[in-house]
Amino acid sequence: MKKKSENQKCGEGSAARLVGRSPRDRRSTEGYESSCVASGGAGAVACVKEIEPNDESKTISLRCGDSLSILSELDDCSASLILTDPPYNLGLFMKKRGTNIGKLRANHFAAASWDFLGFEEWSEKMDLFFAQAARILKRRGAVLMFMSIIKLETIKQIAEKHGFYYKTIGIWHKTNPMPRNMNLHFVNSTESWIYLVNGATTGTFNNNGKIIHDFYETAAVRGVERKCGVHPTQKPLVLMEHFVSLLSNEGDIVVDPFMGSGTTGVACKKLGRGFIGIDVSPEYCEIARRRIFE
Repeated sequence: MKKKSENQKCGEGSAARLVGRSPRDRRSTEGYESSCVASGGAGAVACVKEIEPNDESKTISLRCGDSLSILSELDDCSASLILTDPPYNLGLFMKKRGTNIGKLRANHFAAASWDFLGFEEWSEKMDLFFAQAARILKRRGAVLMFMSIIKLETIKQIAEKHGFYYKTIGIWHKTNPMPRNMNLHFVNSTESWIYLVNGATTGTFNNNGKIIHDFYETAAVRGVERKCGVHPTQKPLVLMEHFVSLLSNEGDIVVDPFMGSGTTGVACKKLGRGFIGIDVSPEYCEIARRRIFE
């Protein structure tokens, strides 16, 4: 039996027919970072880079830079789903509780500028995000956003201000959570998500006549999949495939403005969706490029 490649083990090899790859696009991480630094840093609009290895892959675009700036460049009514896992902005909250953020971050938090904002500043950024989301999504398009449960009511209020209809809040349950402080309190084994529809009360929902619960259970990312993504808040591929399949159709465009190491893009490629991925980190943009295109 032919041994699977590292990419196939990560669940990407089966999608090779949808998006090709070209040897001329195999940039190194070092070269990618250098081009961004020369343009003014990863947060600068000038650092925006679109990665399209060949003419067949124009349905998938990865961009490195500030998410709000890049979202503002996307066409009106061009996407059907925004599936994303932004920073939860828990840095200040955890710091006040005396948590060793430096030690915890390597295992849990993503190092992102949105992690240490005051409530008002964070709310303003989310307001700008949903203004852009309402513009780029088609009517009946959806937002599925992972977020800390203590922030969901604020997210709901901001989204409704921009014409989104609140559908539900759900839970991802991790069967193998990090057993931190297990002898002191309940182990944190869940993450929340919120589901919203743009300008309508219903959108695409491909349940095929089956009951779909607002609760999804998988193991947290581990093993080979973790090595492929190496992001501290990486979501399992099977989880992202679940939402891409339910909330979009083949050929639709899915946007992830905080793509990290690109798991949403891997799911979209595998399932025949177009994808626009954005991340401020050149390092993670390069990891995402490798996972999706190679």
